[in-house]
Amino acid sequence: MSRQPTIKDVASRAEVSFKTVSRVLNGEPHVRQEVRERVLAAAAALDYQPNIAARGLIGGRSRLIGFLYDNPNYSYVTEAEIGALLRCREAGYHLAVEPIDSRGDVARQIEQVISSLRLDGVIATPPISDDPAALAVLDRLGVAHVRIAPTADRDQGPCVFIDDEAAALALTQHLIGLGHREIGFVLGHPDHGASHLRLQGFERAMAAAGLPVAAAHKVQGYFTFESGVSAGHALLGGSGRPTAVFAANDKTALGVLAAARELGLSAPSDISIAGFDDTRIARLSSPPLTTVRQPVDVMCEAAADMLIALADGEALADPARQLPFEIRVRGSTAAPGGRAPSS
Repeated sequence: MSRQPTIKDVASRAEVSFKTVSRVLNGEPHVRQEVRERVLAAAAALDYQPNIAARGLIGGRSRLIGFLYDNPNYSYVTEAEIGALLRCREAGYHLAVEPIDSRGDVARQIEQVISSLRLDGVIATPPISDDPAALAVLDRLGVAHVRIAPTADRDQGPCVFIDDEAAALALTQHLIGLGHREIGFVLGHPDHGASHLRLQGFERAMAAAGLPVAAAHKVQGYFTFESGVSAGHALLGGSGRPTAVFAANDKTALGVLAAARELGLSAPSDISIAGFDDTRIARLSSPPLTTVRQPVDVMCEAAADMLIALADGEALADPARQLPFEIRVRGSTAAPGGRAPSS
């Protein structure tokens, strides 16, 4: 067949109506298994690719979910996308990944995305998930949305999150348990609510252990490798440096690790370094990075699942879904001057 096959071609080959083909490809129930298998086999034999726009006109839905992000940490964004994408694909949906510049007119950008794509729902990642203008325009347009890691008003709509403060507290306690008493902290981007929660967790753990935090041991970062390098030089370049550094995300922590090497320091024998997120780069670094496992892929998979349920008219049993975190201990942390644990 030289032309692109159509839904009618699939129907003819499977000897069913084109409405039955549509029901099968949309994953609708109440289709006999034998018929479903025949339709799927016909579609595969013809290499049929459904027209998403046409689907939306027929079913009243676009079967498109938007993924909105503004995050300098592309490892985080990639893992988040993959989680949402896999769930969408399972359910016969597609994911539209759209960058949003929080420095510009957020509401206008989101309105343009919604009007051009006619989305069935939106996954809003940080910092968009806490942006009042972004949430207001989604509410005004009547677009279902699930927020990832919001830090405010979690009872105001569907969201998926972990306890960032408790996670940062637990990782700080791990460093204290190794024997560290002077611990530096690299803050996350000030526009991200999680940055402040992670700082609070760090400060709570230090205060509970009776350990003061010198002002010079708290340095601003921006969730970027470059800000980690700058923070690393500020923390480690002079006298009175801490014996451990906890950075608010993995990318920043790897910047601190790079700065340590530039200063002739080795992790973990000279300095212990820890991060947050457990992105792929944390597992591939040398040494592998001790970090908090924030399951961003699972979080976005859950968000997509919630949007699909809402599109099907289902009520959400748990609209504010908290997922667990884990502390992943690897070779970048050890007792002061000690040997790294096995990874």
